[in-house]
Amino acid sequence: MSSSLSRSLPFTLALAILVYLVTYFLPADLLPAAGVAMTIGVIIAGILVPILIETKPLAATSENKTNNKAAVVTATGDTATLYVGNLPYRANEEAVRELFQQSGQVVNVRLMKDRQTGRRRGFGFVEVSAKDANKMIQKLNDFEFEGRTLKVREAKERQDNEDGEE
Repeated sequence: MSSSLSRSLPFTLALAILVYLVTYFLPADLLPAAGVAMTIGVIIAGILVPILIETKPLAATSENKTNNKAAVVTATGDTATLYVGNLPYRANEEAVRELFQQSGQVVNVRLMKDRQTGRRRGFGFVEVSAKDANKMIQKLNDFEFEGRTLKVREAKERQDNEDGEE
């Protein structure tokens, strides 16, 4: 059961009981058999709304990914990956892309997020044209961006543990 549904379910049930009791005591000619129908409607809405609210950000995320794919530049030649540290947590891929595009060709931007919370972790990787990489490092390392001093350097290859430890 989704977290927002489990949080809202007691309120939904309480509201359904309240609607039923109110409609039960109304005169029958005023709302004929509407009490049960209204109660069922409240329950259905109370279950569907939290589910729809949780699935809406997923749809928006997939739309953003589609839009970002259209914005990705196909690199002609070699590329380099730059590590960007000390990013503001509110910065998004588009803002970082715009900043780096001022200095050269940007192929891809990946900002890292925490797996459990989904919040940004304050660093990411920018794939750029190899010929522009050194210029970007010189210009943007120690650059003030949204109140934070960026740390930009060439990314190192990921080191996998040989022992299989995590």
